[in-house]
Amino acid sequence: METGELIFITGGVRSGKSAFAEQLAIRRAQETDGNLHYVACGIPSDKEMQERIQRHQQDRKQSGFSWKTWEQPVYLSHIANQFTTQDVILLDCMTTLLNNYLFQEKMHHEDTVFEQVRADIAALCDYADKVIIVSNEVLQDMPYEEELTLHYQRILGNVHQQIVKRADLAILFESGIPVVRKGRLE
Repeated sequence: METGELIFITGGVRSGKSAFAEQLAIRRAQETDGNLHYVACGIPSDKEMQERIQRHQQDRKQSGFSWKTWEQPVYLSHIANQFTTQDVILLDCMTTLLNNYLFQEKMHHEDTVFEQVRADIAALCDYADKVIIVSNEVLQDMPYEEELTLHYQRILGNVHQQIVKRADLAILFESGIPVVRKGRLE
């Protein structure tokens, strides 16, 4: 099976990367007459997360385009066969997916978590035409002394490296500006 295009967008919290990713997904779907899918990994666990989820839902409604939303906090590979080569998937977001595996699913071994995330991404790319992954850049700070935070940083760093290795396009969002780090933004 031919794999679809993979686009990776990362940056700081509230940098505008999700809005940019949504616009990019819309543009790619228009170019190919594709269907828009939003894979949401967020779990509305507190008031702030509920508000973020509602804001993202409102943004998609106001876009004027039809999005099919998939609330899937873990095991994205379980829904992958629902997509076709006419589909553009926006996965928001990788750090939330990783958190869900570590804290909801209690996966603590780095190799297990890493392999599950890799399988999820591979499965989505096997079925969809384009997969856009949004993540948060939490690795630019100095490593923390607390073991759990170091563990998280190691896993996320490895996940980001593997995604970028596979990605056709990698974008780092800095102060609201998309900086292309790999590939070409057309």
